[in-house]
Amino acid sequence: MKEGQYQFKAKKKGGVILVAPLNWGLGHATRCIPIIRKLVKHGYDVVIASDKGALNLLKQEFPNLPAEALPAYDITYTKDPKWFKWKLLLQIPNIAKVMRSERIATEALVKKYGITGIISDNRFGVRHPNLPSVFVTHQIQVLSGWSTPITSWLHQRIIKNFDQCWVPDYEGQDALSGVLSNDPDFKFPTAYIGPISRMKKETLKPTIDILVLLSGPEPQRSMLEEIMREKFKNYPQKVVMVCGVIQETPQEKIIDGIQIFNFLTSHALEALINQSKVVISRSGYTTVMDLAKTKTPAFFIPTPGQYEQEYLAKRLSQNSIAPYCQQSAFDPILLRQLKDYDGWPVTAQKEKLSTLFGIFQGKREF
Repeated sequence: MKEGQYQFKAKKKGGVILVAPLNWGLGHATRCIPIIRKLVKHGYDVVIASDKGALNLLKQEFPNLPAEALPAYDITYTKDPKWFKWKLLLQIPNIAKVMRSERIATEALVKKYGITGIISDNRFGVRHPNLPSVFVTHQIQVLSGWSTPITSWLHQRIIKNFDQCWVPDYEGQDALSGVLSNDPDFKFPTAYIGPISRMKKETLKPTIDILVLLSGPEPQRSMLEEIMREKFKNYPQKVVMVCGVIQETPQEKIIDGIQIFNFLTSHALEALINQSKVVISRSGYTTVMDLAKTKTPAFFIPTPGQYEQEYLAKRLSQNSIAPYCQQSAFDPILLRQLKDYDGWPVTAQKEKLSTLFGIFQGKREF
């Protein structure tokens, strides 16, 4: 152990892995939860690193693991979806600046903890030239309208700075995310690890008629919350809302007949989902994976202007899995469409995440 290096309570055999999800909503952090669980199970020490809500969530899920703050991207959306793309383009200089800061922060964490491997979920600068570094993403292709070839090329160029790419989806026709995760022209060591979720399916008595899950960057998260609270005000059926606002402790209140939580830990949320007759949520890919795991009927409302979520919502609808509508058009009566959908498919492909940990033991082949 080098002088001044962090002392783990009980050194594990696998090595020390830095897991760093992007703080863009909570999806990147929540899908890292099963990765962290499996790393610990397979004998690795884990260091968590992120910022703001994502970091706070992981600290509450894993209070015994060391956690570090990384530079924040502070990516924001617009209220008007037509300016969504241009708002993101204006933030590119800041993103590049944060990437440089991430590399400096990663170097410091490597020295402090004796890091032996890195898993970055969409944090572009969290990598190290002398350590096996993995990039986790379901977006091999980044949809952005007419600029899709450009944004996809830029993203793939960033991915190639790492040693491997892990895609949390199935390969080929079974893919939940369709063209997002599959690009036959992308030549790079890429492993399809299957959809990963912190949730598991349980057979529980349905006690919740409608569960509303809110997530994503502001101001759109708050805008959808306002719509949901107005539409379900004193609703005749039981409605529960999880706002996706991470604070020090979970809080519960009842407003206009709606049971409202600021946020819930994984196990508590898992129970709610398994007790719900239908879930209304954004069509973010992590939420899609969670609901596919629990097989809960879903109704999706994509974030206005976000091409990825709009594509996923349309794809799931076309495949007769779940209906959707635009945010401005939502009305509870649309939930009647659920009876015309088949729900989540069953596939023979299995999640194979733990088989890839060999990269951290010097095995670079899948």
